[in-house]
Amino acid sequence: MAHEDFIRVGTTLYKIVNQPRINGGFAKKRIVWNNETLRQDYGKDFIATVPKYDGFCTVPNHVNYQPVIDKFLNLYEPIGHQPKEGEFPHIESLVHHIFGEQYELGIDYLQLLYLQPVQKLPILLMVSEERNTGKSTFLNFLKAVFQNNVTFNTNEDFRSQFNADWAGKLLIVVDEVLLNRREDSERLKNLSTTLSYKVEAKGKDRDEISFFAKFVLCSNNELLPVIIDVGENRYWVRKINRLDSDDTDFLQKLKAEIPAFLYFLQHRTLSTQKESRMWFAPKLTFTPALQRIIRSNRNKIELEMSELCLEVMEQMVVTEYSFCINDMVCLLNNTGCKADKSQVRRIVQDIWKLSPAPNSLTYLTYQIDYNSFRNYSPIKRTGRYYTATKELLTNI
Repeated sequence: MAHEDFIRVGTTLYKIVNQPRINGGFAKKRIVWNNETLRQDYGKDFIATVPKYDGFCTVPNHVNYQPVIDKFLNLYEPIGHQPKEGEFPHIESLVHHIFGEQYELGIDYLQLLYLQPVQKLPILLMVSEERNTGKSTFLNFLKAVFQNNVTFNTNEDFRSQFNADWAGKLLIVVDEVLLNRREDSERLKNLSTTLSYKVEAKGKDRDEISFFAKFVLCSNNELLPVIIDVGENRYWVRKINRLDSDDTDFLQKLKAEIPAFLYFLQHRTLSTQKESRMWFAPKLTFTPALQRIIRSNRNKIELEMSELCLEVMEQMVVTEYSFCINDMVCLLNNTGCKADKSQVRRIVQDIWKLSPAPNSLTYLTYQIDYNSFRNYSPIKRTGRYYTATKELLTNI
């Protein structure tokens, strides 16, 4: 009989098998085995030779990997690359293509994945309506570097309650993402910052584990791939341009350069310091592509309010506009946009993050006046007013 590997973890026996993959190669799997079957196949004395562990643990490390830690079997998979000094022009060109003017930040991102795998990082979202942009190539490159510690998922996998496949993974990748439900967005945000996570497997009890996975998403939808609210800083959105050429062997060339690239990452000094829970200062990872998604997610009433305020400021040549909730409701109704006080108050307080004056005070506001050549006329009123600035509304 061919040599076969078995282990016992706690009181459960497992057989270690190599499951063939559709694209060639094998995936290492543990299959629960039966003690009696083992005795029948190998005799009663064989079980005494089976390696025994107290339980499982998940301790990611790419440089000093330990398969067993204090009699616990490490579920995190080793990566089979041996860093070696050399050149990596194809990897460099790919990182330049994906991260553009943020190249150094992109290298920092990859270096942190390699050297500090438990560090929380922003949700990397690559968007482009064009084809042949290299997004999928970058995902396959990450898979080639971190191997079995990367899991590819669909939108349906993301929404599934059975997510045992995510346990102990470094990267959760979703290609062609379209998570346009509010609950999808909230789940993604929570998972990107949580330190522990309840894993569910079909037919098994929920088990809480440490969670250090990072999300990398791709989408052909540049406007609404996910719901991102104003002020959200957990996303790093990159608009990816079309590749100049199509090299069918590019991925193989990337794989050949991985040892040299890892050697470079081991000896490079990070260009940034930790400035937030997701390492990077939000201003560093803010991009026009992120702003475009945020603007596309704004509802009709909020957009109308913003446009009205900016129009008043432009017509009256001022840089700020003061108003009470009733003033704004009247303005909206006069333009044919029906809104009630609660909707306006939620936008002003929750989205624009404005606070009312501490007391009822006199303020200068503007009302529609079609007899005026500016279409608006100033009027003094008293109340707990809000003040929106031109800078605030143009930067939302």
